[in-house]
Amino acid sequence: MAEFSVTDLLAIQALVHSYPRRLDSGDLVGVGALFAHATVHFEGRPDPVVNDPAEVTRMFADFVRLYDGIPRTRHMICNLIVEPDGPGRARATSSVFVLQDAPGVPLQPIITGDYADRFEKVDGQWRFSERAITNDLFGNLSAHGKYAIG
Repeated sequence: MAEFSVTDLLAIQALVHSYPRRLDSGDLVGVGALFAHATVHFEGRPDPVVNDPAEVTRMFADFVRLYDGIPRTRHMICNLIVEPDGPGRARATSSVFVLQDAPGVPLQPIITGDYADRFEKVDGQWRFSERAITNDLFGNLSAHGKYAIG
């Protein structure tokens, strides 16, 4: 098995959790930057986005409704499992549970899904190399997205 330290695990966990922090704060450019060196598979989109942070940012900006610059959501990552996947590589799975409190709707769960991630360690830093996003349970997304999904 590849050498994989607690420091590596903590760095990958921090990377996974930086995604919801950026998204929930309305930092869509920062979300795109997380995937600058990654292939991102969005459920329902036939082709992945490959090493294109501007396209990831654009996709989120085109979909997510912002209220004074934020989506008024809380993405909670849970059931995170990180495993080594060879020298300087790791993979992870996690679930996401999203709450929203937007004008005209009460605080409510709006969607759940799963992330399947791959990571690579380059120059001592972990980064995403791949993410697949799927969603499985849908609530009232009318205040979240600019168009219907699910």
